[in-house]
Amino acid sequence: MVKSKKKARIALTMPRFSRYGGAESFAWRLSEALVAKGHEVDFICARCEGVPPEGVNPVVVGRFGGLRLIKVLWFALMSERACRKGKYDLVFGLGKTVNQDILRIGGGPQSVFWRLSRRAWPKGFARSFKMLRRRCSPANWAIHLLDVVRMKRTRRIVAVSHLVREWIVEAHPHLDKSAIEVVYNRPDLERFSPVSGEERTRLREEADIGKNEVVISTAATNFALKGIRHLIESLVHLPKNYTLRVAGGRNSDRYMHQARELGVEHRVHFLGKVDDMPAFYRITDVFILATFYDACSNAVLEALACGCRVVSSALNGSAFFLPEKWIIENPGDIVAMAEALHRVGQEKEPVAFMWPEDVVSGIEPYVDMIEKTISN
Repeated sequence: MVKSKKKARIALTMPRFSRYGGAESFAWRLSEALVAKGHEVDFICARCEGVPPEGVNPVVVGRFGGLRLIKVLWFALMSERACRKGKYDLVFGLGKTVNQDILRIGGGPQSVFWRLSRRAWPKGFARSFKMLRRRCSPANWAIHLLDVVRMKRTRRIVAVSHLVREWIVEAHPHLDKSAIEVVYNRPDLERFSPVSGEERTRLREEADIGKNEVVISTAATNFALKGIRHLIESLVHLPKNYTLRVAGGRNSDRYMHQARELGVEHRVHFLGKVDDMPAFYRITDVFILATFYDACSNAVLEALACGCRVVSSALNGSAFFLPEKWIIENPGDIVAMAEALHRVGQEKEPVAFMWPEDVVSGIEPYVDMIEKTISN
């Protein structure tokens, strides 16, 4: 690709150009930061949602066909074509694309995801059927093949957590672990921050939370993967003043049915999409991510920044920032989860979270990485 010592032409590739979603929000902010540094930025995507940042040019390749397989292959093919046509100084990949100069892995290898996430579904028919559907899906095999190819062709790979780096090397043992860089997500520490005790009391009163109520909260779109079934069951083993609030997701009927059967329906609240997430964290006593697979949960980092006590499974990359006593090894162990929630719920409020200065994180390292690669 053409090199330039001055203002560079840079392409970012990702199927969806949007502010909604963890990976999408990161890509949006990265494109803004690169434009602010004076670069010409094209965002190659299948669809663009909303008005793009000033100076960022969306290159929309569209979505072809109704099948997921065709959509996956179409984007891989058309984004490659757009990159060749654009003759960019650098291509930064964030999706399932074949060729790029730098590749950010914001998820993880499909084979590892399958191995770990299968435990999120109940043993028996539900789990077997889910695994069968995965393995019979042509789109999943296409994604797996693209993953193998891009790992062999990409010169510089960046993982969003040390855990993801371990997963990458497990799935692709030919890779040199030391050559894979790790750059963590970092929340907006101005937006996500603690509030005074008086403000917290006001927010809890507005949310109709009782004075003696201990609020456990979580955020999820995929309820099964994030262990909502197990969280609801853990309430049976907790004092009756412990309640659960779930932000995000849809189709909660089956989980409310479970809560009714367990006799804890009045202690479970599904809130749907929550626009004011900082307020959601600030009314929380213990935030938990009982996930069976998460590369680096932004919600855990945001909750920490808001002054929450946080419990997470060890299968989450951002558990890296938690003290060991706040980490549960197996999110499927209901009793151990309940014990951890009860123990942490009795702790004093933690001191304000300070982002570790020795941990590489945020947007800036990527901007530096891009500019140094262009200048070499």
